[in-house]
Amino acid sequence: MNRYTDKIAVTVGDPNGIGAEIVIKAINSMDINPSKFVIIGNKELINANGNIKKDIELIDLPFNAPFNLGKDTKEGGDFSFRQLELACRIRPWRIVTAPVSKNAMHLAGHYFNGQTEILEYFLSKDGAKAEMLFLNKDFRVLLLTRHVPLCEIVITKELVCSKVKRVVDFFKLHTNIKHPVIALCALNPHAGENGILGREEIDILAPAVKELEAGGINIKGPFSADTLLAEALQYSISNKKQPYDCYIAMYHDQGLIPVKAAGIDSAVNMTIGLDIIRTSPAHGTAYDIAGKGVASEKSMIAAIEAALWI
Repeated sequence: MNRYTDKIAVTVGDPNGIGAEIVIKAINSMDINPSKFVIIGNKELINANGNIKKDIELIDLPFNAPFNLGKDTKEGGDFSFRQLELACRIRPWRIVTAPVSKNAMHLAGHYFNGQTEILEYFLSKDGAKAEMLFLNKDFRVLLLTRHVPLCEIVITKELVCSKVKRVVDFFKLHTNIKHPVIALCALNPHAGENGILGREEIDILAPAVKELEAGGINIKGPFSADTLLAEALQYSISNKKQPYDCYIAMYHDQGLIPVKAAGIDSAVNMTIGLDIIRTSPAHGTAYDIAGKGVASEKSMIAAIEAALWI
């Protein structure tokens, strides 16, 4: 029997960043059941960043290199990768990950574009795809494309339909929102201005909406993204209920700028579409303040709370 099935596994991320510090601070400040958590990290790294005041199991991974705070190192990248690999292998109920450095992992020979892709590599079954859903309280944004250079982004009707169906399935299976209302962002300025500024809205996005509606999904759009997401941001800042349960952004920055502007401390990155759901703070390794003891744990707390919510 897998003794981790009902636990949340928390990784400490890049050893040269703020990961261990914010994990310790978050765990110490939260009212949680310690028996429901396991930390994947390194005992020496934990001790260098503080003291966990709760009786939580630590899986102690070897790290046979000096800490090099604020720097990308191949040893740090390999350690980050091995945490994720182990988290997938023990198959916990949920995974919460502290930030890692893509560059450090590349230095170590792990050529992935991020933690989402690593989780998909280890956890995908029967062709399941990982998706990035960003949360800031009830402001939720699914990225249609993720870590892709803007010049390489290709939008198709099939891509839109498959990703919207996955996020709808997530809501139905894992939340009390059984019939989510979805808003689709446009790709081009002013939603293409009837083809003057681009035809993707006419040729791809509108037909996708029609097909999804025919399948029983409540989706609206495509809407001009600047207006749609600016309004969503204002709802979030004013603590008003969002008019849509989820917004579909065409590319990374289109969706993440308003989500983070709503409050970086409450923003969470969630991986959906796989057997295990993962959450993470929506910020990076913060090398510039690593080891100074001043990192905020608020986004890590939000990530843990999001893991407990679903």
